[in-house]
Amino acid sequence: MDINDLGYPKLKELIDPSSISTEFELGRVVSEQKERYCIATDHGEYDAEITGNMRYAAQGRDDFPAVGDWVFASLYENNFALIHSILPRYSVLKRSAIEKFGESQIIAANIDYSLILSAADRDFNINRVERYLTICNEANIQSIIILSKIDLLAESEIYGLRIAMRERIPNVPTVLISNETLSGYDHLNALLIKGLTYCMIGSSGVGKSTLLNRLSGNNVMKTADISAVTNKGRHTTSYRELVVLRNGAIMIDNPGMREVGIGDSGKGLDITYDRIKELSEGCKFRDCTHENEAGCAVLAALANKEIDPSVYENFIKLENEKRYFHSTVVEKRKKDKDFGKMVKNYMKDKKQGKF
Repeated sequence: MDINDLGYPKLKELIDPSSISTEFELGRVVSEQKERYCIATDHGEYDAEITGNMRYAAQGRDDFPAVGDWVFASLYENNFALIHSILPRYSVLKRSAIEKFGESQIIAANIDYSLILSAADRDFNINRVERYLTICNEANIQSIIILSKIDLLAESEIYGLRIAMRERIPNVPTVLISNETLSGYDHLNALLIKGLTYCMIGSSGVGKSTLLNRLSGNNVMKTADISAVTNKGRHTTSYRELVVLRNGAIMIDNPGMREVGIGDSGKGLDITYDRIKELSEGCKFRDCTHENEAGCAVLAALANKEIDPSVYENFIKLENEKRYFHSTVVEKRKKDKDFGKMVKNYMKDKKQGKF
């Protein structure tokens, strides 16, 4: 396997050729565990760390490598490498960091399509699917929705699910599959294109690891038994990993997400809820929140049953979450600015011998 198998032809089309270094080796980050990385190069796979200079210059977590990143590295004996820099990313999938208000967490980089997985059984939640869709739309990443475990449903339930998805999310392909009977796999395989990078996201136990094993033809990810109590798979993926599938498509698997904060996903919300965005152009007030204002075109459409109430409710929930994230970012920046000013004044007073 070489870097062409890892999606380099796609990257080469998008970056400035002069940015390619002749001093270091080019590699792609294929796994990440607590700032320890594995990169794949033309010379094989290497365990890697970032240089001290790169760590010192980092302004935030976005400046550290993520799975899917292309990097320049120095290669050493015993399959060890030092990462010097990250090539420009053409897409970055993020969510708001858990318990770190005002901060984002990179899920993966340089993705062409997201595969949003959800179990079609009793755990199915279309609001959660829209949440995932919003962070993908924010990153300009096209999505494919995959509903697994259809072997647990009656034919009438499967039909109803197809109708519900078509009405609620009409512009995104939806594939219904069974990891047991392999129903739907032919449809899914036809959507996976050689050389493009796909990222699987979803909650724990929806069958991501099993799906990856089936598509790759190898047991690359551990799976667990189904719980007799919850009818869910016990989640086993503990880190992100990039795998090349049998047909040449590139897949990134992720640990199950208990929480999917959308962060400052303004554009993502506009795309996911394009009908509400279109209606909002007719609101009386430019800063309308669509909750209780007079002259709100969205509320008028809701009253006239032009919008599904469940769609509206999920939109308002995500919109308020976005607004809260933005306020915490502003607050964090103010605190950082005040702290910086305090340090500067301290150093100035110290230099003048005031204490």
